[in-house]
Amino acid sequence: MSVLIRNGLVINATGSHAADVLIEGEHIAALVTPGFEVQADSVIDAAGKYVIPGGIDVHTHMEMPFGGTQSADTFETGTTAAAWGGTTTIVDFAVQPKGSSLLSTLDKWHSKADGNCAIDYGFHMIVSDVNDQSLKEMESCIAAGVNSFKMFMAYPGVFYATDGEILRAMQKARETGATIMMHAENGIAIDQLVAQALASGLGDPVQHGLTRPPELEGEATSRAIQLARVTGSPLYIVHLSAAQALDAVTAARDTGQNVFAETCPQYLYLSLEDLARPGFEGAKYVASPPLRPKEHQSSLWRGLRTNDLSVVSTDHCPFCFKDQKQLGVGDFSKIPNGMPGVEHRVDLLHQGVVKGEITRERWVEIVATTPARMFGMYPRKGVIAPGADADVVIYDPAATQTISAETHHMAVDYSAYEGFDLTGRVDTVFSRGRKVIADGAYHGSTGHGRFVSRELNQYLV
Repeated sequence: MSVLIRNGLVINATGSHAADVLIEGEHIAALVTPGFEVQADSVIDAAGKYVIPGGIDVHTHMEMPFGGTQSADTFETGTTAAAWGGTTTIVDFAVQPKGSSLLSTLDKWHSKADGNCAIDYGFHMIVSDVNDQSLKEMESCIAAGVNSFKMFMAYPGVFYATDGEILRAMQKARETGATIMMHAENGIAIDQLVAQALASGLGDPVQHGLTRPPELEGEATSRAIQLARVTGSPLYIVHLSAAQALDAVTAARDTGQNVFAETCPQYLYLSLEDLARPGFEGAKYVASPPLRPKEHQSSLWRGLRTNDLSVVSTDHCPFCFKDQKQLGVGDFSKIPNGMPGVEHRVDLLHQGVVKGEITRERWVEIVATTPARMFGMYPRKGVIAPGADADVVIYDPAATQTISAETHHMAVDYSAYEGFDLTGRVDTVFSRGRKVIADGAYHGSTGHGRFVSRELNQYLV
């Protein structure tokens, strides 16, 4: 089947222009000057709308085990919800348990996702056990299309890696060209603060934020950057939330170091005040790093404008309020860490355009193009151009919507953005040429999504 999208404004990271987009099979065949006659099996009128590349969310956690439970979205429900929100590719995390191999972990995550995804998907690898075998297996993962490896300076006893272990993994990354992704919080110090709060009888959700101060994110980020400088490894800071951490990233980038960072919508729009909501409501907003005081938000928006923050991902890791978040009633340290968001990233970032924080082109860059380039999927994905996968979103910038758990498609019983009024909404979504969202209905199917074998980071110098 061929499809012609007519009369829309095509927006890429490099600019915007009026063009018709011809889709043939799974790929974009041509960009056509408006008015030029082209034959197609079907025609869509996109007058007054944007035509943008499908969103790429490079930080999700579907079916992730955590604290005796697992995240509420399966690969089927999570990728379906992503499609509703204009995201056509996710990169999820395969989680290595201590004592297991990276390759067996990758096989396990393939068995979870293969045949169950509505959109295309890839994997990062969480390395929680650094030894000679796992370092060698990093090479095999790269050959299998998984070339980014996440490590943790937080969660002692679970995912935590020592500086020496991080250094060894970074040396392997320097050798292979892989990218080390870092959860940068000082977990040793945080655990002491948590224990002290609980010993003082302070168990409410807001303590999650107060015991993980932004200074300890800034310190860990600086330490990770120095380890990367010593080893020559590329470094990608995940879910950056604090101005102190951004300052460290900015200083490193100013020296030309291969340091990159992402933030998430929750850090742009929510704050410590949400963690302090009455009763146990704040548990809905428990994630790590925690939500920060509102004054950090302006720094993050500035970082997006200056490209010191290169990507916005969701860290989508939803746990239902009932039965899951409530495991931590009276003890905030037992609240499962994570928030839902994969369905609303593109819309929430469009609000940055509406409010004048970023341009339309920068919007597309941070939700699609840079993720594609950073994680080795460009120009197959992340751009409206001939030869690219036909991951195409028709976006109505004038439509309005109100976010609510009653209408979202994620398998979680609350919305972190309940009642948010937004301007802009996804109209139609194509995944590799297949129409999956149109006319307010889902037309996709489980198993349509394919595994994306990724190349190396295209920003390395």
